[in-house]
Amino acid sequence: MAEAIRAFFGGDLWWSLKRHPQALVSAIILLIIFAAALFAPILSPQNPFDLAQLDLMNAELPPVWTGEGEPGYLLGTDNQGRDILSAILYGSRISLMIGLATVVVSLVVGVSFGLAAGYLGGWIDSLLMRVGDTLLSIPTILVAILVTAVFRQVLPPGIREAATSIIVVLAISLTNWVQYARTVRAQTLVERRKEYVQAAKLIGVKPWRIMLGHILPNTMTPVLVTATLNIGLAILVEATLSFLGIGMPPTEPSLGTLIRIGNQYLFSGQWWVVIFPAAYLCLLVLAVNLVGDWLRDALNPKLR
Repeated sequence: MAEAIRAFFGGDLWWSLKRHPQALVSAIILLIIFAAALFAPILSPQNPFDLAQLDLMNAELPPVWTGEGEPGYLLGTDNQGRDILSAILYGSRISLMIGLATVVVSLVVGVSFGLAAGYLGGWIDSLLMRVGDTLLSIPTILVAILVTAVFRQVLPPGIREAATSIIVVLAISLTNWVQYARTVRAQTLVERRKEYVQAAKLIGVKPWRIMLGHILPNTMTPVLVTATLNIGLAILVEATLSFLGIGMPPTEPSLGTLIRIGNQYLFSGQWWVVIFPAAYLCLLVLAVNLVGDWLRDALNPKLR
């Protein structure tokens, strides 16, 4: 781990990052957001999931700088006395977990299908790519809504509530894998014709070892860039599902759930209940996208 850190700070990526102030600031913001989500139980004034810590006497308090708030509740409270700052920190944990899990699932499935389609070709290539084209013709949010709604109707209430995060991850991943598959397939079609792959075939190396050990490492650069950008997309899709009421439940609120709940009180004067979670979500997605844009340029050999 220490060697990897030293290699990063002594390599081209760190040099490129220092030359891009927007990317550097975005990376610092992302590190702060990840650290705040990871250490939310320590940093949060209260546990918003623990009903014993909620006090209705402290409900609907505005932010502390308005003059009517209390020092213990920096961003105010909602109608149940839940601290908004604590809810944001805990909600960002769920949003980040779903975003990262979605990218991992999509990446594994997409890379596997892309390698198989590009290296094996034939009917396997045609079948996988036509399935991918069909999924790409439907907006991701519509597919996610359909899959989530089906699972919510099929599964019993007890299992449905416990498996909500898994259902959301699978629903978003159902279309996201196609981008990785198309990217890896294109790279594989180029790599499989090169001399080192032909040499591996001649000495009897098994196809799966050629795909995983020789071709895959040479296709990971565009895959990593796509994965970085898709984290923000996955978080936004999950927030949209939760805002529509078919994502994370109020008992496990993500940022999207907090925005949906706060939206109900926006016109009653409790603007802080919705504004702060929405601003935090925008900041998170913007930082991810700026880091992804920088990474795309930094790993592009034509721009070096």
